[in-house]
Amino acid sequence: MNIQGKTALITGASRGIGREIALEFARQGARRLILVARSHDRLVEVANEIRAFGVEAVPVALNLIDCVAVNIAIAQVWRDYAPIHILINCAGVAYQTPFLLSQSSQMQEEMSLNLMGMYNITRLIARRMAVHQQGTIVNVSSLMGKIAAPTMATYSATKFAILGFTQALRGELAAHNIRVVALLPSLTDTEMVQNFHWFRWIMPTTPRKVAQTLVSGLERGSTEILVGWQSYLAVLGNRLMPWVTEKITQLASPTAQGHSAIDARLRAARLGSR
Repeated sequence: MNIQGKTALITGASRGIGREIALEFARQGARRLILVARSHDRLVEVANEIRAFGVEAVPVALNLIDCVAVNIAIAQVWRDYAPIHILINCAGVAYQTPFLLSQSSQMQEEMSLNLMGMYNITRLIARRMAVHQQGTIVNVSSLMGKIAAPTMATYSATKFAILGFTQALRGELAAHNIRVVALLPSLTDTEMVQNFHWFRWIMPTTPRKVAQTLVSGLERGSTEILVGWQSYLAVLGNRLMPWVTEKITQLASPTAQGHSAIDARLRAARLGSR
């Protein structure tokens, strides 16, 4: 798929991977980029960077969890800028917390944005793409959608779900000439993970590398796009020797040497609830 001359809508475009995808699409000659995120000020900054490439940029501040607001916004965007050739579902949130110390509010936020937010906007865009009999939808999952990560149980669950969602849509929407693709970044050095305890032996990639890999994967017609050799090795190892991969993941996890600290926090929580 050639990006040149296309109109793309990118969620999570104010920072991290979403921002870099928008910038890379601008470098590749996209005609128009519709930038969606919650922060209007950040979107304006990204839009100004994109316009420097001579590409039209449209910032749309939007909470993807608000179904009514999403319906209104997408109707307006489609009316003004149709057709949208590419939808990039990149918006998401992640918390790193040992499961025994996890908070339901954080779990609900991850489930709501990572899954329901994606569903809300995809349903509206896909219906319109089907009428035009063309389109590409890219759902950003993660390597954690293939190999679950200790301390990130809910995030991993949402990323596994995104792969299932993507595969189902690929089968359903092919008849409407709509491609559905999964992008699976590994650990990426973004603002979202700055305060995380990183997994040992994992070399983080950059948002720009993820964006460049996405463009290459779209050009090749890939349905699942992995980023970096470590991802390919991890997925292959998990397919051939899942028990070995699981053991390595446990050893690399931040909890491998932190069980005593977790136990202490659990005892403190129990004492505080008496």
